[in-house]
Amino acid sequence: MQKLAPYTTLGLGGPARRFAEAVTAEQLVSLVADADRRAEPTLVLGGGSNLVVADEGFDGLVIRVATEGVSVSRDGEEVLVTVEAGEDWDALVVRAVAEGWAGIECMSGIPGLVGSTPIQNVGAYGQEVAQTIRCVRAYDRKTRQVVDLEARQCGFAYRTSAFKRDLARHVVLAVTYALDTSARSTPIAYQELAGRLGVELGERVSPARAREAVLELRRGKGMVLDPDDPDTRSAGSFFTNPVLSAKEAADLESRAPGHPRWDMPGGAVKVPAAWLIEQAGYPKGYTLGPVRISTKHTLALTNPFGQAATADLMALAGQVRDGVREKFGVTLVNEPVLVNCELAE
Repeated sequence: MQKLAPYTTLGLGGPARRFAEAVTAEQLVSLVADADRRAEPTLVLGGGSNLVVADEGFDGLVIRVATEGVSVSRDGEEVLVTVEAGEDWDALVVRAVAEGWAGIECMSGIPGLVGSTPIQNVGAYGQEVAQTIRCVRAYDRKTRQVVDLEARQCGFAYRTSAFKRDLARHVVLAVTYALDTSARSTPIAYQELAGRLGVELGERVSPARAREAVLELRRGKGMVLDPDDPDTRSAGSFFTNPVLSAKEAADLESRAPGHPRWDMPGGAVKVPAAWLIEQAGYPKGYTLGPVRISTKHTLALTNPFGQAATADLMALAGQVRDGVREKFGVTLVNEPVLVNCELAE
């Protein structure tokens, strides 16, 4: 049986009962369809950067996506870039910056494959892929058909999508992004990035300059994969920033007057999860046995020495979630996909 730990950025996870690699979209569809006909549990594995696999592993077929291919066409002032699911995401960003295609430069340095980007609605520093996705080609396991879904059919929201809300329904085969042909980035929409660039919010810089600034910020947080940096042995941000209703926001304000926040439509408020975690008593470097919170970034839970078990990581995640809930009445939600494991209630 194939151990899954080497295929995840956390370096955690037990064996798969069966393991296969798909190098074409047709092969990927065939493997999934055959498994479905046998009613065999199936896990489609991308870059493993947003995934936590149980110590018991996966009792079924794990299919590693290794499809390749990028095609480019024009639509007026936009360039349409159709990318196979198995292509490396950051390699696509590198090409976009080199070609003068704007719209994804602020998502530089994010690990993983293209196929995962619509599932998670990947985003960073004021950009998210929902802003650029034109179409997602997927295999619909319910209808057993390959479908092309327009962006409006994908149910995109903050760090989620229709794909994530029903992980068993679709297998992403390819994604088409509509990018601007421009020598300037999209407007800088994140204060931390604007500060690093020395510009005002809404200003534009070259995509190359935006990329380099983002990479500097991410490296400072241990968010660019580096085998020599134990803080990067993580699944990225483990918790999403909570979006609170007006009533929930009022309750939090009564508990923590003046807390940091971003106003959202409809009176909702987004609160930085990192601030909640730190104020609940879990600072950078907080350690629980062989796992710890990153020394650089409060949202990353790490396996710094490569000696932990998934159960160790889930214990730390549960402790942090419970501590935040007890102090602030806010329940943090995990961002990575959990396979055969969960945060205990």
